[in-house]
Formats: sequence, structure tokens, C-alpha cells
Amino acid sequence: MGLVNRIIQSLEVTHEPNLTLTEQLITNEDLLPVEPEKQTWRAYNYVAFWIADMFNVNMWMIVSSMIQLGMSWWQAWLCVWLGYGIGTPFLVLNARPGAVFHVMFPIVNRTSFGMFGSLWCVFNRAAMACIWYGVQASIGGSCVLVMLRAMWPSINDLPNSMPASSGTDTRDFLCFFLFWLISLPVIWFPVHKVRHFFLLTPILMPIASITFLIWCIVKAHGIGPIVHQPSTLHGSKLGWAMVVSAMSCISNQVTIITNAPDFASRARTPSAALYPQLVASPVTAAFVCLIGILVSSSSQAIYGTAIWSPIVLLENFLNDNASKATRFGVWFISTSFMLAQVTTNICANSVSAGCDLTALFPRFINIRRGGYIAAIVGLAMCPWNLLKNSNEFTSYLSAYSVFLSSIAGVMVTEYYIVRKGHYNIKDLYRTGKGTWYWYTYGINFRAYAAYISGILINAVGFAGATGRTVPLAATRIYDLSFFTGFGVSALVYWALNRVFPVVGAADRFEEIDVSGYGYKAGGLRDAEEMDIDAKDEGRKSSGEAGEF
Repeated sequence: MGLVNRIIQSLEVTHEPNLTLTEQLITNEDLLPVEPEKQTWRAYNYVAFWIADMFNVNMWMIVSSMIQLGMSWWQAWLCVWLGYGIGTPFLVLNARPGAVFHVMFPIVNRTSFGMFGSLWCVFNRAAMACIWYGVQASIGGSCVLVMLRAMWPSINDLPNSMPASSGTDTRDFLCFFLFWLISLPVIWFPVHKVRHFFLLTPILMPIASITFLIWCIVKAHGIGPIVHQPSTLHGSKLGWAMVVSAMSCISNQVTIITNAPDFASRARTPSAALYPQLVASPVTAAFVCLIGILVSSSSQAIYGTAIWSPIVLLENFLNDNASKATRFGVWFISTSFMLAQVTTNICANSVSAGCDLTALFPRFINIRRGGYIAAIVGLAMCPWNLLKNSNEFTSYLSAYSVFLSSIAGVMVTEYYIVRKGHYNIKDLYRTGKGTWYWYTYGINFRAYAAYISGILINAVGFAGATGRTVPLAATRIYDLSFFTGFGVSALVYWALNRVFPVVGAADRFEEIDVSGYGYKAGGLRDAEEMDIDAKDEGRKSSGEAGEF
């Protein structure tokens, strides 16, 4: 047993001494509020973050399905503005508690779902982050292939030594694995320092994208026919097509809406995480999609068919007896896209998975270890097999936004309507009856009732999205799944809190920590040191409230 204990202790992350087993299940250094010296993200860091996140292959292609539905280019572009313009305020709303109190999504989620009830929500977000890490890495591997082909064309003829059952070949797996390796060093950096890496993509990608656009226009002798193509949809069909397309943009953003506090917790000031994100997210999305439209329009003039994937288009350039100048141009643009994929994977998936896995296993995992676990899962899941039927896979992932929007609805209602900005930081790391976030044995059943309600309103439409025959009304409700899921969960949660009030419910909005939390070397100050009684503060704020 002594050897086993030594092995277990060697696997543990750094934590305060003499913690009880329960305390080891709910906290470690990475879960504590971010220290002032690590609150380093300024306004320009959030602008750079969104530019880095938006310049990826998926965003470049997002309007392709809209135009294939029959919309004109400007109608599709308007949907991007609407989708990201409507979705971003929800992101900023959910990011606010992270920016004010410097705590991450798993801790913010405890305020509404409870100390242990939050674990299901965190698990959901962690699973999505790991899956998306593998998918984005697979797309990044295709960028590496084009980059290597531009340097060594012979790599395209690399002999295959992998069995057909693997779902890939030696060439493609080599490129995927190289991208996977390139990403690993970036995971090592802590969140407050990784912001420096995000400054590279905002400089490189606009240059590469505009160069790509000019190159395509010159080759096509114009911007191509797509920009002159009228809409084939009219009336209600056009209206609902635009609704569905705008909602697909919000669904593409809902994972980051849910875990918005992760990066907001590093903000130097709350406003640094507010206005820059409110502007940068929709503007960057619209800019990237506009370039994607114009490049694809030019490709139709060049090849007779619209090529929406920039990587496929670059491959075609190499197939046309490419000169040295062409190969250099393809290398530069594909390398830029490869770096953009690395950045996207880190900011949208690696950090998120790291934060979530830390909350699930705080005794053994920190953010860095969690990021590497996500990378390992992304490799082990063989994501190229998921992407074989990309339309079905994307449909399932978009449908998953129903679950996340319900979580976000509860979280936003908790912060702005139920407790109105009042936090009890110390109780976020305590268990036991009488603390704010213990609820009923660590689970807030109000939150779960609201969460399930937000899912059920979309359940029939969700079945329709998977191929079942369902009524048109259910389909229309599901078309608005973010709003129906978010709205129903928010309404039910508010109503249940009116009937069964919680400790700490407030009458007026004021962003304040009633516990008097502070730092000393190593972690939280004792309540006695701060001369604060959290329970009394809770009673002052709302009066006694029973468990539900």
C-alpha cells in the first residue's frame, strides 16, 4: 500500500497541504480565482483572440451551404452578420462573471447547478472540446499536406503501408500527426501567457487571405459569377432559409458562449472582455466569410465549379503544373491556414478541455494536463473517420448546441436575475449545508428542471434533424433551437427560484463578493482572517431559504 500511495501522490497536481478528501474533489490551484498578476488580458488581446479564432477553414466555408440553399451571396453574408451579431451579446453576458470575479466556466457553473451538479455540464463541455480538437486537427492535417506538397511534390506519391480498416493512408496520417505534434508545444503555455501566440495569426492571416483573394481574382480575370448570381428563394422559403442559416452561425458559436468565462477570467478589467468581444466577433466573422465568398466565386470562373474549401483550391493550383512562384504562394497561404488551425484548436478546444477536465479531476489534472489529454483523445478517436460523412457529423454537432444553450440559459439567469451579480467566492470552494452553492447535497434541482425543459422543447425537432419524420411546427421550433432552449430554461429557472428561493437571492443588481475573498500565499484566506461570516451575509441578502 505504501508503494501505491507514493505512486498516487506522484500523480497529484500541486495543492494546498492537509486538504480533506472532499476538498481535493472540488479544488486545486488552477480552479481558484485567477491571481492579479495573471489577469493580463487587455482589450487588444480579445480582439486578437477573435481574429485568431475566426480565421480557419470552417469559417471560410460557412456560407457555402447558404448559397447552395439558393440564397444570393449578399443574403448569405447578411446571415453571418445576423448570426454572429445576435450570438455575441449572449457570449458577453455569460463571460461577465468570469471577467468580474476571475473564475472559469466550471466554477461559474457551480453557482447555478451546484457544487456537484455542475459536473455533468462540465463533462458535456469537455467531451465536445475533445471531439472538436480531433476534428480541427484533422483539418489542420490537410493544410500540412498542401504545405508539404508545395515544398516536395513527391510526398503526394508516398507509398501507403496502412490497412484499409484504418480509414486513412500513410500520407494523410503523416500530415495529421505532424500537425498534432506542432500543436503540442503551444498547449504548454499557461492561459495568461498563450495570448502572445494569438498575436501572430491576426497579423499573418489577413495578409495571406487578401493575397489569396487578389491571386484568385487575377487568375479568374474578375470576381466570378457567384456575386452576380440571384437568389432562387423567395417569400417564406427565403425567410426560413435565412433564419436557419443565421441560427447555424449561432450554433457554431454556442460552445464558446457556454465556456466564455474561461478566457474572460484573465481580463485585466471587466470592460476589456466586453466591448472588444462585442465588436470583434461579428466583424471578423463577416470579413472572413466575405473573402471566402469572393475566392469561391473566382474559383468558379477558373474551374467551372465553385470550390468552397481554400485547401482544395490550393491543391488545384498545385495540380496545374505549378511554377516555383505558384508553389511558394501556395506554401505561404497553406502555412498560414495551418497556423490558424493551431490557434483555433488552442483557444476553442485545448484550453476549454483543460479547464473542464481540471474541474472533473482536480486532484490529478490541471489546465496543462487537461490540454494534453484533449490532444491524446483527439488522436485516439481517429477523427478522419468522423469526417467521412461530414454533413451528418456536422448536423449532429450542431444539434448538440441544444444541450449547451440550455446550460447557458440557466447560467445567465442565475447571475443577472436570481442573485443579481452577488457572489460568494468562498462558498464556491466549500461543501456543506448552509453554504450558497450546496443546494441539496451539492445539486441544484431547480437548474436541472430548467435544463431538461430547455432540451425537451427541442426534442422532437432534434429527432427530425437525425432523419425522423416530424411535424413542421417541431422543425420550426428546432430551427430556433438556441433561443427556444435558452429561453425556456431561463424562464423555468426564474419561475422555480420565485417559488423556491435560494440563499443569496438579491433584490438589486450589484456585482460584489459578499464573502470578502482574498489571497494569501497559497490560496484562500480563512473566514476568520477576513472577519466574514458567509452564511450571515447570505441571510442579509435574501433571508433564510430552505433546500429544494
